[in-house]
Amino acid sequence: MNPAANEPRRTDSPLDAARWRAISARDAAADGAFFYAVTTTGVYCRPTCPSRRPRPEHVRWFDTVDAAERAGFRPCRRCHPERTLSPADDRRDRVLAACRTIEHAESAPTLATLARDAGLSRFHFQRLFKRVVGVTPREYHVAQQRKRLQGALGNGTTVDAALYEAGYGSPSRVYERADRLLGMSPGAYRNGAPGAVIRCAYARTALGWLAVAATVRGICAIELGATRTELAERIGRRFGRATLVGADPELDAWLAEVAAFVAAPAGRLDLPLDVRGTAFQQRVWRALQAIPSGATLSYGELARRVGVPRGARAVARAVATNPLALAIPCHRVVAVDGGIGGYRWGVERKRKLLARERAAK
Repeated sequence: MNPAANEPRRTDSPLDAARWRAISARDAAADGAFFYAVTTTGVYCRPTCPSRRPRPEHVRWFDTVDAAERAGFRPCRRCHPERTLSPADDRRDRVLAACRTIEHAESAPTLATLARDAGLSRFHFQRLFKRVVGVTPREYHVAQQRKRLQGALGNGTTVDAALYEAGYGSPSRVYERADRLLGMSPGAYRNGAPGAVIRCAYARTALGWLAVAATVRGICAIELGATRTELAERIGRRFGRATLVGADPELDAWLAEVAAFVAAPAGRLDLPLDVRGTAFQQRVWRALQAIPSGATLSYGELARRVGVPRGARAVARAVATNPLALAIPCHRVVAVDGGIGGYRWGVERKRKLLARERAAK
């Protein structure tokens, strides 16, 4: 069958012009809305197909896959328009399936195994996984192991049993890396961190009350609130069974530096921080620290900066879990339309911070 003979002649209607712009830009928003076929190849494609752009006079438009196939065209082998899922959704689902495999595996699956199950080369799979999830498969496995260990210890499981449940083959290696994994020994984590000492200091600022809390390693929390009592209760809930004590000269100096930043926000706070999070959270928080004072980014732009251009929602969650107001300047992330967006410590405080930073620029 000759495809060209079975299809109406192409017109220059506004609809055709809009469709042509969509395939020229490979617009993901148009995926599934229509399909185009190329008479010289006999193939039909999605608007997002990565193949070379055809000549306009060789293009025919279709609203459905069935219509294109009834006209005698066959599906493209690159963009697979006959599949229910778009290529982007298909890639995402392959990565999510790999995540489930990693989460339920007793030991780390090899990259070759994960790539084979996904039907991709190792190089392509590794690059795709990092783009979708934000970390490598190996980093994701390490984070899941740590999560299982924390959960088991938090439920009162004995240390040795928790280590093996989490998939650690060598307890001695966990003890060597315990400070990085848990911030303390496994036994201390299991018992609710008895003996851990958190120093706390408070000050009144133009943005309300400010609290700074620190371990021996550095500042672990910076909070903003309406009253000192509110902040003290918040710090108490966050650090559970740790011993909370008053400030010392070192912490007083750090508190003064943060309070001075509130009064005149310029540059960045260069303080020793004791902040723990997943590998992905750490990447997002480092990117936040790189945003200059007086500047803002959208969540989408921040996602592109950390290498996950389609991960704006995951980035937004990491931003929302930031434990260190001001030192990790999550207030510099705004909505894509320039709107103020949300803020863990109150939208009005965010508005004032941004205004002060722009004025000091």
